[in-house]
Amino acid sequence: MTAEAEVAAPISSADADPDGLYGRLMPVTVHFDDLDSLGMLHNARYPLLVERAWNELLHGYGFTFDGDWAAAGDFCNVVRELRISYEAPVARPGDYAVHLWVERLGTTGLTYGFRLCSADGEVTYARGTRVLVRLDAGTLRPTPWSDRFRACGRELLRSAE
Repeated sequence: MTAEAEVAAPISSADADPDGLYGRLMPVTVHFDDLDSLGMLHNARYPLLVERAWNELLHGYGFTFDGDWAAAGDFCNVVRELRISYEAPVARPGDYAVHLWVERLGTTGLTYGFRLCSADGEVTYARGTRVLVRLDAGTLRPTPWSDRFRACGRELLRSAE
C-alpha cells in the first residue's frame, strides 16, 4: 500500500468540517527529514506539527511571544495532557493541514481538539486533544485566561452536537 488514499481512512461526516462550522484548518508542511527510517512521519513529529499550527493560529489572532515571560500573557501556559491516536501513516513529504478547535474553555484551562489531515481536510492521519493551563509568570500557578483570549477561544468552540 503505497498510495496515500489506500493507507488513510477517510474521516466520517461527524468528524469532518466541510461547511466550516467549527475550528480552523491550518496548513502545515511535512519535510523529508520529518520521516523515520521506514519513510513514515515519525510519531514525535505529529505533536510538533500540531503545536506549530496552534501557535500560527494564535499569531493570527494577534497573540505573540517575544521571549519575555512576564509579558507573555496567555502564551505563558503549559501542557497538562496530550492524547493522540495515530490512524494512518503519513508516507511522504508535502502539504498537509491541522484542523484545530476548542473542546472546552475553562477559567484557567483549555482543551483543544486536533486532526492532522490532508491539506483539504478530507483524510485524517491522527487525532487527539491537548489540555493547556494558563500560568502566572511570577508564581507559575494557574491564572485566568484574558478576556481577549477567551473571546477568540469561543470562536473556535465546537458545539455539543
